[in-house]
Amino acid sequence: MNNDTDIQLSGPFKATDGSGRAHDIKAIRIFDEGYGIIDVYVDFSAPLEAGAYKDKTLVGHILARLRSLGYVGPDFGHGDLGLQDKKLIVLEAPEEFSAFAASKGWKDLSAEFDDE
Repeated sequence: MNNDTDIQLSGPFKATDGSGRAHDIKAIRIFDEGYGIIDVYVDFSAPLEAGAYKDKTLVGHILARLRSLGYVGPDFGHGDLGLQDKKLIVLEAPEEFSAFAASKGWKDLSAEFDDE
């Protein structure tokens, strides 16, 4: 995590996967600026099993945490496969997430190019 360019949306919490295993999540974060689509980074304390980013129960707990913090909108998909790591799940947020992210300090760089 880079404190200069990251916005932490959530601190530590626990989430359970589809097999009933509990996982300690250290943080949910985003970069402080971007072009439209936002990748959401979920940092775990311990390594995950391969493919954990596809676990609907685990992702559901992450989304529940974001919704408890004020996000209103559809579920997320997983981010690029190359971004997934042993202690990291990257989710790709839908367009509706932008308003929530902006309320936390995210800057939409594509807004500079909007034709008005």
